[in-house]
Amino acid sequence: MPANTVLNTAVLGSGLLGLDLVERMRHSPHLNCRLVVGRTRHSRGLDQAAGLGCATAAGGVTALLGSGQSFDIVFDATNAFEHPEHWGRLAGTGAVLIDLTPTRSSALIVPTVNGTQAAEHQHIGLISCGGQAAIPVLHALAQHYRPQYVEMVATAASVSVGRASRLNLDQYVETTQGAIRQFTRTPAVKTMLNISAATPPQPFRITMTMVAPGVEQNPVSTIVETAATAMRTMVPGYRVTSCTVTDDIIRVIAEVTTTRGRMPVHAGNLEVLSAAAIHTAEQHALAPKEIAR
Repeated sequence: MPANTVLNTAVLGSGLLGLDLVERMRHSPHLNCRLVVGRTRHSRGLDQAAGLGCATAAGGVTALLGSGQSFDIVFDATNAFEHPEHWGRLAGTGAVLIDLTPTRSSALIVPTVNGTQAAEHQHIGLISCGGQAAIPVLHALAQHYRPQYVEMVATAASVSVGRASRLNLDQYVETTQGAIRQFTRTPAVKTMLNISAATPPQPFRITMTMVAPGVEQNPVSTIVETAATAMRTMVPGYRVTSCTVTDDIIRVIAEVTTTRGRMPVHAGNLEVLSAAAIHTAEQHALAPKEIAR
């Protein structure tokens, strides 16, 4: 495809995550948001999407399919229970479906790790906010060491975790564990998600623990900071706050704060997902025609 290709997109879901996708697309030279679909017509999110200049509809995937429009990219920012139906109904349309729910049925993409592969797939999963924040660091470490155990604990502010995310906690844990296992080739993986009611809300935090023989502080610190620097090209508010090595145990803590006006500063869990989604969609616009799916 030529470098100036602009793809028509739709967003399923009118929550804060869906609205951030819309706002990001307003600044993308490659993505044009043509429709935002919510569950009910009397939705504050749909009103806000309309205020951003997008056409809106209510009624979920049925409304999207009945819109009379053709879409190159559809972002699913709903929930893991509904996503399989969405893929089943959209697969035949030829649209690329980018899944922002914690579902394991698609090709998993982490932009700074395997983002160049995104254009090869029609059905793409972004794992979870914790997966997107932790896997770049864990994958980088696993390229140099042989992990025997990996643990990731994500802590998100309660006010940035919506109803759909709360319903999908089991899927979140299962999908994130499977993805960490895949990207680090570590059989023993444990994932947890804490929803914090602290006031004022604290930034999204990821605590990573890796057990691997032969680790040393200086090389580990360099590997971790290199991975964090790559993350900041997409998520400027990503920073490592602690990196320590004790015996064969690496412990890394990272925080993600938002840098965008619409998103609360503590909602780094949403920012890391929306940034990954836009990056992944743009890979389809930028890919040469002969290698795009």
